Amino acid sequence: MMKIKVALAAVMVLLLGFSAQAQEVKIGYTSVEFIMDLMPEMEQIGADIQDYQTQLQTNIQTKAADFQRQVQAYQQAAPTMTEDARAAKEAELTKLQQDLQKYEQDAQISYQRKLQELLEPVQTKVINAINTVAAENNYTHIFAETAGQSPILLYTKEADKFTELVLAKLGLKMPTPPAAGGN
Repeated sequence: MMKIKVALAAVMVLLLGFSAQAQEVKIGYTSVEFIMDLMPEMEQIGADIQDYQTQLQTNIQTKAADFQRQVQAYQQAAPTMTEDARAAKEAELTKLQQDLQKYEQDAQISYQRKLQELLEPVQTKVINAINTVAAENNYTHIFAETAGQSPILLYTKEADKFTELVLAKLGLKMPTPPAAGGN
């Protein structure tokens, strides 16, 4: 009988230990993208990246128009050209087309780099605020609400206000949801 009481007491101590340890974990979730979208800097970043994209598109369109002019000139002159001259011009046009395609690819890479360069200071500011709020509120884990289009957390209490705390730390207000209107 004494052995059973000792065994039960040991199990209870273990269960209480696990229970106490589980209470030390505090998990929060937030959406970095949501917070960043509310940052005042994002409006200027949007305008800057739009200007950069327009500049890249203008350059691509100029190069494409030049290429098209050369193709049309070749098509008009081809019947009067020698076989060697046609072959040389076709090789030149093929090279120009490849150069245009490479320029388009490089422009896309350049756009992505510029976007990351513009977003980096805002991302750093938000991550620093998240780290500060997590430390101030004794969170042990903070998860991103989304990764791409898939949520990382499958369940969380609706009462978790971590995003609101980060917004407050950054001096931003939570937008009010639109009122449900009748159809």
